[in-house]
Amino acid sequence: MSAAEREFIGADRPWGFILFKRNVESPSQLTGLIQQLRDASGRLDAPVLIDQEGGRVQRLGPPHWPSYPPGAVFGSLYDLDPAFGLTAARLSARLIADDLLQTGVTVDCLPLADVPVPGADAVIGNRAYGTHPLKVAAIARAITEGLQQGGILPVLKHIPGHGRATADTHFRLPVVDAARDELEASDFAAFRPLADLPMAMTAHVVFSAIDPAHPATTSATMVEQVIRGSIGFQGLLMSDDVSMNALAGSIAERTRAIFAAGCDIALHCNGKLEEMRDVANHSPELSGESLQRAHRALAARKSPLPFDRSAARAELDTLIDRLGTASV
Repeated sequence: MSAAEREFIGADRPWGFILFKRNVESPSQLTGLIQQLRDASGRLDAPVLIDQEGGRVQRLGPPHWPSYPPGAVFGSLYDLDPAFGLTAARLSARLIADDLLQTGVTVDCLPLADVPVPGADAVIGNRAYGTHPLKVAAIARAITEGLQQGGILPVLKHIPGHGRATADTHFRLPVVDAARDELEASDFAAFRPLADLPMAMTAHVVFSAIDPAHPATTSATMVEQVIRGSIGFQGLLMSDDVSMNALAGSIAERTRAIFAAGCDIALHCNGKLEEMRDVANHSPELSGESLQRAHRALAARKSPLPFDRSAARAELDTLIDRLGTASV
């Protein structure tokens, strides 16, 4: 951390931190960085987030951490036998939780409940667990259980659904023109059984049948009617990265729009200090129901259960071997 970063964190007191591959060199370095972040914030319990899904979205990887399968592997195993898929998903998440806990990371941005459709952008691709909402929700629940058993908090993403997006939101704004009935029966249906999760991350996606002018992240209509309403999610709602090109306007304007829409937290990911200052300057102090949601989210974290890592990895590998050479 630079002196300017320490000063910013101490003065502006972000609720938590999110780490990326650029922040990671080795286990000891990562543990030290996390301690520095918490020391600078003055909060030893400040949540530290990471995207550790497995497959191509894995911030911690070889040689210091093992590789994990992408979500589609669990879907393929589920098709062989639902018990195979759910067990593998739970084991993988439990192993990931063990990795994270040893570094000081406390929150994994997982599971996904996105339901892809033919023709959608590959940004979700084999990260998804399947194309049927109940199957997706079941696997997402198993992953949630694995994380929670390992003392790691889950973040449900990308609510209310990124599976139909025809663009990568890192680069441009996707517009989904499906009818609301279709969205309710498929995309939103995968999130409904997971509405009790403590945290969720929004999708920078326009659903034209509901709000043609704004992506879900900055749409009060989507937050109130769909995320809080139809889906029933009442936990801490954070935006996807405010610096993604899917959002319009300056960083300050995007930040204000995120909170005006009803999000509790604005997530900023690119590490640019001037942008972080803009986000902080235009973010309200956590208070009221947002503060209560934040407290409830952190209180949902439990102590890890006893765990035989070697046995769990062997069982996971045995299940994956059942797929043989089938491509995913």
